[in-house]
Amino acid sequence: MNTAAIERNCGRLLASLSSPAMLCAVVKADGYGHGAAACARAAIAGGASWLAVADGREACELRDAGVRDVPLIALGALSEVELNEALAAACDVVVWDEEGVRRVEDAGGGRVHVKLDSGMGRLGTRDATTASAAVAAAAGSPDVELAGVMTHFATADERQDGGFLQAQLAVFTEWALAVKAQHPQVLVHAANSAATMRDSDSHFDMVRCGISIYGMDPSVQIRSSTARAGAGAQLVRRRGQELRAGGERRLRKALHRIAADEHRGDTDRLRRRLAARALRQRESADRRGELPAGRNREHGLRHGGPWRQPGGAAAAGRTGDPDRLERRAADHGRGARAAARDDQLRDHMRAHGAGPAQLHRDGRAADGPPVP
Repeated sequence: MNTAAIERNCGRLLASLSSPAMLCAVVKADGYGHGAAACARAAIAGGASWLAVADGREACELRDAGVRDVPLIALGALSEVELNEALAAACDVVVWDEEGVRRVEDAGGGRVHVKLDSGMGRLGTRDATTASAAVAAAAGSPDVELAGVMTHFATADERQDGGFLQAQLAVFTEWALAVKAQHPQVLVHAANSAATMRDSDSHFDMVRCGISIYGMDPSVQIRSSTARAGAGAQLVRRRGQELRAGGERRLRKALHRIAADEHRGDTDRLRRRLAARALRQRESADRRGELPAGRNREHGLRHGGPWRQPGGAAAAGRTGDPDRLERRAADHGRGARAAARDDQLRDHMRAHGAGPAQLHRDGRAADGPPVP
């Protein structure tokens, strides 16, 4: 990977910013597959003053790789373990309420950025009062340093967003300037790659660029100067081998897909996509009258629940197999009878005080008569 392109891209982005805004290069998700440490060094050489990662583990990996003299911020929500990792790596973390500040205090203290959710709907608080309380808690804590205030834009890559970017910007600007008036040292930052190119009012003290430093367009509507200049991270041959026909095209498309996740949360987006896929599969199974194999299906049959199996009654009817349909009905009847028996057994246990360890295999209590 020719990281000189990343260095040039950062230089171009920095030159386009409203003074005195700084550039934070987002190198989370292993630099979107390009190699976080190499991309971080290239971004710093190109003028980036900050680096952004997703969590504490990524911060530790950068520090271990020798990236030590530049501020880091972990943008994601952190577990207790991840929080400790981030703070141990001298990485700033994001909070949005007083509880978040207390967690940092309990972990030994550190630098925090308070996030107001101005409309993204992902991390942060929508309540400006709650965010201001977090600011006050951080500023008043001897173990916590209030380093910044921030937000994230949801539709900066959509020019026809019905004014949503401007609405978010107005909400955040009013709150952030009030905080800045009381705490002049705080760093105000909001813009991703698309907002950086679209509206200079979003630059504030720092911008957080990811996709654009890799030479990609934020979207088809927001064209990157780095992409137009042909400054994308360049593919190079290894061991003198040429990429076979079509291989470079497919690899470039894969890199586009990796980089295009920047403003949607990359690894976070992957988790959301997997959860949404599982939900769609569940809903599809419900529409077909099916339950997945395993514990859920077994539970439904045993306890008289809905008769849902792959290849159940509907499939038997479609295939015209009356014997199969009859067998399914018999299985369902046995499940209902087993459920009734279980109910009787539980009633008997309550009446006689029998615990699970006191039951014989034949279903009667150890100190009582068989259950009918």
